[in-house]
Amino acid sequence: MTQPVAFPQDRTCPYHPPAYESLSRPLSRVTLYDGLEAWLVTGHAAARELFVDRRLSSRSDRPGFPIPSARLAGFREAVPALIGVDDPEHGTQRRMLIPGFTAKRTAALRPRIQETVDQLLDAMEAEGSPADLVSAFTLPLPSIVISAMLGVPYADHEFFEVQSRRLLRSTEVADAMDARFQLEEYFGKLIDRKQHERGHGGDGILDELVHNQLREGKTDRAELIALALVNLAGGHETTANMISLATFTLLQHPERLAELRADPALMPTAVEELLRFLSVSDWLLRVATEDIEIAGTTIRAGDGVVFSTSVINRDADSFPNPDVLDWHRSARHHVAFGFGIHQCIGSNLARAEMEIALRSLFSRFPDLRLALPADEIVLNPGDTVQGMLELPVAWERTRSEGDSAT
Repeated sequence: MTQPVAFPQDRTCPYHPPAYESLSRPLSRVTLYDGLEAWLVTGHAAARELFVDRRLSSRSDRPGFPIPSARLAGFREAVPALIGVDDPEHGTQRRMLIPGFTAKRTAALRPRIQETVDQLLDAMEAEGSPADLVSAFTLPLPSIVISAMLGVPYADHEFFEVQSRRLLRSTEVADAMDARFQLEEYFGKLIDRKQHERGHGGDGILDELVHNQLREGKTDRAELIALALVNLAGGHETTANMISLATFTLLQHPERLAELRADPALMPTAVEELLRFLSVSDWLLRVATEDIEIAGTTIRAGDGVVFSTSVINRDADSFPNPDVLDWHRSARHHVAFGFGIHQCIGSNLARAEMEIALRSLFSRFPDLRLALPADEIVLNPGDTVQGMLELPVAWERTRSEGDSAT
């Protein structure tokens, strides 16, 4: 066993994992910011086995639960809904939300996503080149979409963008905690208003939960606030970073972008490969409640377990030539959304947003390019969602009638 390495680390390349990619598979030891050691899962087969092991808990208030940074330590006792609870509580919450995130409901939402994408690109084009793709496009898109799905007023999406960024990216614990308070207070007032509306009210997920769960006494106000908060954060920041980082990656791989232009039918499989290749949610956290034997290693009860999705998705045993971006591989078995009972409930929505956003962006701006040298793009730190705060882009022309769409 090699000496434990520090975790997490910042990426030096936006689309490649940090130095711990070289650690032995399927498990290695890492040291967290507070000196606590934990197991880092790096093997794909072991990860899928452990993701479904009920002896691993998602509750951050359990002793030994791994905390990657001081910023996140401030939330240790604030166990998040859905992603931070175990069965049977987790199953109950997930069943409440599943009707809002089915493949059928996502398919029905595609025209609305396309309309939002077109409006944002219209505005970006009108403002002219250069532009910051994050603030103009990749951040507002998922914010507007998830706000509409939850049933919150469109006018408030900018508030959500600001507070979500503070919650997930602030380096100060007090600032992140205040963002959480602001969001909880907002959702509490919104739920109260929906509860007192006559009839069903709107058609958002929160409206359905208030009508079918809260009014029937099957849940309470605090749980609904927590579910709204986790859906906002989970459906907003991660998708925004995936779209911006995917754009950066395609611009750095012009031959792969040319393939997509030549064969637009590749886009759904390209989205799966980009999810595997980029893995912006770079760690998922658990703690063992019992001893677990796996791959000749014993994870002891009370040991922290960290799943590094970016490293797991570069396991050559499951993905030959893993550092190569390849639209023709079968990448659907990646773990970018996790695996098992905690697999991201919004994965269908994220795929749809990525597909529509990337196809439309490169169709509208056929000569899109970075407005800064690639090595000057500032990356997010390793203890948050991977991506960039800004992505300056430029273009000379937009698609004319004679251009083919991606």
